[in-house]
Amino acid sequence: MVAFGAAAAPGHAVAAAALHFAIPPQALSTALIAFGRQANVQVLTAGGRVDAVRSRGVSGDCTAAVALDRLLAGTGLDYRFVDAGTVVVKPLPSGANGAGPAGASAAQADVRQLAPVVATGVVDEGGYLVDIASGATRIDTDLLELPASVSEVPHALLDSQQARSVADAVRNVAGVQYLDGADALPVFLVRGFQVGNGMIDGLPNSIVSYGDFPPLIGIERVEVLKGPQAIIGDASVSNNFGGLINLVMKQPTALPVRRLEFALGQYGDSQLGVDLGGVLGKSGHWTYRLVASGEYADRSRQGRRGQRSGYLAPSIGWRDETNKLVVSAERIVRREPIPDYAVMPGGSLSSATPPGLMIGNPGDHSLFRTTRLSYAFEHRFDTIWTFRSRGQYVRQGSAVQEWNLAGFSPNGDAQALAERFRYGDAFYTVQNDVVGRFGSGTVRHVLVAGFDYSRAQSGSLDDVFGTPAQAVYNLYASPPLPSVASVTGPGNGFDMHFPGDPWSIDHALFLQDQIALGERWNALLALRRTTYELTTQDANGNPTTQHKSQWVPNAGLLYKLTPLLSLYASATSGFQADEVLGKNGQPLLPSHSRQLETGAKLMLFDQRAMLTVAAYRIMLDHSTDLSSSKPPYFGIPGPGQTNRGIELEFNGRPAPGLDLSAAWSDAMVRNHDGSQPTGTPRQRFNLWASYRIQRGSLRGWGIAGGVLARSASRGQLSDGSAYFAIPGQARVDANLSYQAARWSMTLGVRNLFDRNLHDVQFDETFVPLHRGRSVLLSGSRDF
Repeated sequence: MVAFGAAAAPGHAVAAAALHFAIPPQALSTALIAFGRQANVQVLTAGGRVDAVRSRGVSGDCTAAVALDRLLAGTGLDYRFVDAGTVVVKPLPSGANGAGPAGASAAQADVRQLAPVVATGVVDEGGYLVDIASGATRIDTDLLELPASVSEVPHALLDSQQARSVADAVRNVAGVQYLDGADALPVFLVRGFQVGNGMIDGLPNSIVSYGDFPPLIGIERVEVLKGPQAIIGDASVSNNFGGLINLVMKQPTALPVRRLEFALGQYGDSQLGVDLGGVLGKSGHWTYRLVASGEYADRSRQGRRGQRSGYLAPSIGWRDETNKLVVSAERIVRREPIPDYAVMPGGSLSSATPPGLMIGNPGDHSLFRTTRLSYAFEHRFDTIWTFRSRGQYVRQGSAVQEWNLAGFSPNGDAQALAERFRYGDAFYTVQNDVVGRFGSGTVRHVLVAGFDYSRAQSGSLDDVFGTPAQAVYNLYASPPLPSVASVTGPGNGFDMHFPGDPWSIDHALFLQDQIALGERWNALLALRRTTYELTTQDANGNPTTQHKSQWVPNAGLLYKLTPLLSLYASATSGFQADEVLGKNGQPLLPSHSRQLETGAKLMLFDQRAMLTVAAYRIMLDHSTDLSSSKPPYFGIPGPGQTNRGIELEFNGRPAPGLDLSAAWSDAMVRNHDGSQPTGTPRQRFNLWASYRIQRGSLRGWGIAGGVLARSASRGQLSDGSAYFAIPGQARVDANLSYQAARWSMTLGVRNLFDRNLHDVQFDETFVPLHRGRSVLLSGSRDF
């Protein structure tokens, strides 16, 4: 705790200088962080009063004193400049109302360095800049003070692009790719590694390698954390060594929200959603949020039918001076046709079947159901210590019906196999931690000590196979394949049933310290000890359970060359448990990874934009398991790999009305056994720009457009016998929009030049076809 006395004369000069401020309504704690950076001053606060208060924000050119008056209006807090670079925020004297003038008394008030706390929607409203991240450290942190690579995708950018899914959102992030999966779920690649389904508000989205995502109407912003993320409890079965996706969901709000959203496409696809929020009752302690949406599509370009989905997410919040509680529920039901695709009878793209030829049956589809119940609680003991608890219960189920084709001949003959798959699981996770903010002089700490606990149960799995009546199926001459249900029903198919596993328990201890050393240095130190259960079978087929532990250390150091330019370096580590039995009859050792990264972050254009540059190297000791060529077919650790690259991102508002988002990456992957990497284009570039007319008779009209391009990549046949080339490509989108005070409308064209587009990785049995040129009308209405 530090005491400050009367203000020095230079403080008045700082308060009187005209500056540009762009701070939207948000939690006062994060609003003051933004003010400190935009005014180039240090903000100190007396007590925890800021933690439970929201600010109305400030936008425009004004003095720092006027900006603070607006930020603190109605909060019961006052401020005082104590020198040229420091301002103190503290409670008003008893009996005073509103925010007082800068000359209010500051007699020996105990103050502390302001640190970020829980807040949502920290976005430059209407722009593409998000300068606060929460997923990487479990607390809100200024990106300029975070020694790590974190990319934020705000809703303003998603609206401008008419994005329809999380897969559309991550196209804006350097080093991230997504593929269409054969089961209608996207597959994500971050820095060359396939990742799972990440997290929702810092908690696991699923416990298996796949799981559904909520629609964008329920999401505040999308975070992509780069590098291994075992430190924050990423426990999915995919090797998330390249990073993960964290979705920050919409929360109860005291600000009134009444919005209706819609979208209409040319293939009969339509979407309708509603977003409601505000205060409940007269006390002001209760708030709520209700988000709901439905989606329907008549057919795909190839004629696949049956797309429909529903989403419902109510939440309620309560808070007082020292406590905060949010309880949420979420229900997702989504029926998705198998993506349009072709096959390659000749093993190269030149031999692919025509785009108009539908493979399989029009009714092939996947069905996903997710139920999620969650809570978040926070109690502030005093100005230093805060207790937080967050938990969820999730039940997920999936069912897939599709035809699989293989064994192609040049004339189009193939082997057709129908598959009907059903699986379900359930899990719950709890995160408890204590946050302490303390320090004196030039050294300040934000300490997080936590305990994580989770239980998971993999349910039973049914996999039923069937064959068509004709012995040989020809892609071009045979009649359409029947429905999967007709050949996998009782008495027709071959059923493989696997019973579910008992509940398994994982838990971990977590310790993290964010250290500010003076005004220029910041350090981030974190350590996690994870204890997990490994359930498998011994050599005789008997079930066994082993308890394992793993230490995960992370460290980063950041130097502020100027208040708006940061240089950083970090080292992070990850691991992935392995249930496959080795030659000794024991599970193989976990895969271990280590990332070294260095980078720079620079605020530009009066702090309305940010430029980030990162160079990384990820080393993995072994990857996908191999199998011995002879019985008993024990597991063998696969070859490791080294991924390295450079990434550059720019997001923000360079000029009034002009918003810009750009990302470029140059990446290389080297497999340690000398084999050629697949699905790894060397370069990738994304650019999106939008401009809205600010004045005159055309005010409100806007145009936007962008390009998504990548270099060539390489694919491999399903039997591993040969590689084939996947050419580079570029996609151009554009739209025209009008925005009024309470409604907006956008007419957009995707794939403007009707290019033939492909994923970066596939094999001859499944070549996803991204629809050609398409038109989409979307809009919203506030009421």
